[in-house]
Amino acid sequence: MPAAAATWDPHQYLRHADHRSRPFVDLLARVPGLPAADRPPRIADLGCGPGNATRLLAERWPTAHITGFDSSPEMLARAAQLAGPTAGGGRLDFAPADATDWTPAPATYDLILSNATLQWVPDHPDSFPAWTDALTPGGTFAFQVPGNFDAPSHVLMRELAGAERWRERLGDRLRHADAVLTPGEYLARLAELGCEVDAWETTYQHLLPGEDPVLDWVKGTGLRPVLTALADDPEATEAFLAEYRALLREAYPGTAHGTVFPFRRVFAVARKV
Repeated sequence: MPAAAATWDPHQYLRHADHRSRPFVDLLARVPGLPAADRPPRIADLGCGPGNATRLLAERWPTAHITGFDSSPEMLARAAQLAGPTAGGGRLDFAPADATDWTPAPATYDLILSNATLQWVPDHPDSFPAWTDALTPGGTFAFQVPGNFDAPSHVLMRELAGAERWRERLGDRLRHADAVLTPGEYLARLAELGCEVDAWETTYQHLLPGEDPVLDWVKGTGLRPVLTALADDPEATEAFLAEYRALLREAYPGTAHGTVFPFRRVFAVARKV
């Protein structure tokens, strides 16, 4: 994501790691075999975060050289704990990069993958030509992005940030409903680049435990720009969270079994032919 947009908290992000990792696993299951070569596969994970999902790539391709890229120093510091040789003879490393201007060249990759990152990058489909050009023949570009910007969690966040009390400080901080494309639009963009494309969407029904779990979830992701903007004003932070918490409790009522949090995600797997 853009480096100036938010400060990230790996601990908060990982509080819902099991639920957050499931779309990555589902995306990975649809990635085809990588091109045969007389060298280890080369893989880029764009927007790797704390690296908890990146290491799953080493389980799928144990001989690969895998590089996780992220713009957050906090996330990279956490991911660095996972760096080094992998059990299958490959290597896992991490490097700073911003998806808004990341250019693979002159390196080439057998797989470029991005998990829940491109929604932070305005006009990210404009980067698809350069990224697919950097694939080896038969290589794959695969990604998933949240498609829930019209869900109550995000609509209420934007409406509150745009209210008179908060507009001056927060009005331009949050992403809008058009932050991502539809599966069909992604398919068309990638097919035009000569790729074989598989695009789809899934709505997960996450059952979250605890008190105010939806607020706890978005504190690790979508709410980061707000928390960053108000970081120097604890009183304002608590006031915003109190208002937002009340709205979320009404939108996502708890049950005896937990709080159901529907979450739509959009996927695309494009193989260069």
